[in-house]
Amino acid sequence: MFSKSRINEPGPKAGDQDTKAAAPAADKPAMPPKASTPPVPSSTPKAKPPASTLSSDIVIKGDVKSTGDIIVEGTVEGDIRAHQLTVGEGATVRGEVVGDDVVINGRIIGRLRGLKVRLTATARVEGDIIHKTIAIESGAHFEGSVQRQDDPLSGASKKIPAAAPAPAEKG
Repeated sequence: MFSKSRINEPGPKAGDQDTKAAAPAADKPAMPPKASTPPVPSSTPKAKPPASTLSSDIVIKGDVKSTGDIIVEGTVEGDIRAHQLTVGEGATVRGEVVGDDVVINGRIIGRLRGLKVRLTATARVEGDIIHKTIAIESGAHFEGSVQRQDDPLSGASKKIPAAAPAPAEKG
């Protein structure tokens, strides 16, 4: 690295004193680029952290919120909001589920809102689904209504009164 900076320096090679005087000057500017190396690791924290997993032996009574990813394997009695949410096969959620990307393998009792919603073959959902895109695999059990919205994460809160009469119509 240092040889390149010496090569690129202007000046005659005949004057050894000038070259020796320029060499320490070249070494000093070379040090600050090493100091600029620590900001590079600052981009490392931008790496996506691993998903938070609520294991099968855990029961949460209350709301769960995260800007990251959550994998639920246990029971949650409350609302869940996450960027990406995966509900495992043995998991049960009683409350509203909100996320950008929601994959349901287990049981949901309550409203589901997501930009991208997927119900796998083992999914059991009892409640309304408000989505931008949805995929329901063969074998999934679903009771409720499905409504498409361009922005289901923010617009659904305005639709709460409209969604409340839907269960009364069924009974």
